Amino acid sequence: KQVASTLLDKPGGYLTNDIAPPGLWLDNMPSWEYGVLVQVRDLSRALRKDFARSQSQSTEDADLSKAEPLFNFDNRSWALPASESEYRNGIRFLDRYLARLSDPAPKAQFYTRADNLNNWLGDVGTRLGSLSQRLSASVGRVRLDAQVAPDLERDGVRQVVEEQRVETAWLQIDNVFYEARGQAWALSHLLRAIEVDFADVLAKKNAAISVRQIIRELEAAQEPLWSPMVLNGSGYGVLANHSLVMANYISRANAAIIDLRNLLSQG
Repeated sequence: KQVASTLLDKPGGYLTNDIAPPGLWLDNMPSWEYGVLVQVRDLSRALRKDFARSQSQSTEDADLSKAEPLFNFDNRSWALPASESEYRNGIRFLDRYLARLSDPAPKAQFYTRADNLNNWLGDVGTRLGSLSQRLSASVGRVRLDAQVAPDLERDGVRQVVEEQRVETAWLQIDNVFYEARGQAWALSHLLRAIEVDFADVLAKKNAAISVRQIIRELEAAQEPLWSPMVLNGSGYGVLANHSLVMANYISRANAAIIDLRNLLSQG
């Protein structure tokens, strides 16, 4: 809830759907907002699908089932309705869920089980893996693509390996960078909440240190950018490459999440 509220109430407000200057000219902050929104959407789905349900056949929480589609509303809608109004409605339903959860006689449920946490972390790992690839593509990468028809593969036909050069468009480099910062910022706060809510589970699995390590990597991705722009030097060139530095932190966080998931499932 607090992460979603910050998205709307930070200085300057929500900029992604602005149709007039200065918001129209600012693309870095909308990219950051989209990164935060991606994590809010993933967690709202996890709350509805896993955390608030005892098993797959149990009934969904009424407020969470209304909140999730609201957070998945078009992030660029200016009016009728505006994105902000839909997201605030989603926050309102989250407030109602939290109020019922904190009632002395709880009328809502929150199940802190290892399998629930593992499912959400799987989504997080997928997001971070994709971000790492997109950030690394800032300098252009040759990717091997092995293609073979499924029916021919059974007959022992050799795969045809093709090389594809993947490179982020020059005008999109800073957008990918700030989207990664947004996701890293949101995840660092969400994992701090997980560290508290799932303290018993993490202690039993000896996984509390793993969560702290992930948070540390994500916080390192939030260090101030002292350059007036996102530099895109070649890998070992004279200029820095901020995208590759960010990709390093994101990859390390993703590797730690993989280790954490193994602990939760096997530890």
